[in-house]
Amino acid sequence: MKRLIAAFLLFVASLGAHAQPVDPALARAVNAFVDEWHDDAAHARMAYFDKIAPDGVYIGTDKHELWHRDEFKAWADKFFKRGSAWSFKSVRRNVYASPDGQFIWFDEILDTPNMGPCMASGVIRKTAKGFEILHYQLSFAVPNELAGQVMGLVKNFEAKPQAAK
Repeated sequence: MKRLIAAFLLFVASLGAHAQPVDPALARAVNAFVDEWHDDAAHARMAYFDKIAPDGVYIGTDKHELWHRDEFKAWADKFFKRGSAWSFKSVRRNVYASPDGQFIWFDEILDTPNMGPCMASGVIRKTAKGFEILHYQLSFAVPNELAGQVMGLVKNFEAKPQAAK
């Protein structure tokens, strides 16, 4: 599965050189879809998971967080049961599309109350029923000037026995 995802991402990346200017109507629809997806999480609506393709992947900030949709849904259940899972607000989003508009990819900078600034990217497939997220990857936005300190913290954490999962 990892090879399939890697091959797909390489394919999508190769489309970047041939990406057409995104039709403004498509960009608005994609922005509305992703904004609603984030809002679903903020309000703990299970529709959040319906927007992820059955074969979709969510990669979180921890190195162990590579979730297939149903695994991610099971893991996140405790957060959705409390009435609010997580809150991501896009500060900036770039949208790109394949020439036929069937595959869309985006990158975004997020304002998150609990994690501070984050960055994410995603791949969306356009289907007869609408959009579905194939791949989403979330990461912390660490300023380059702090990277050495952060890497030191991670290195020290990884050296501890409890860090091995």
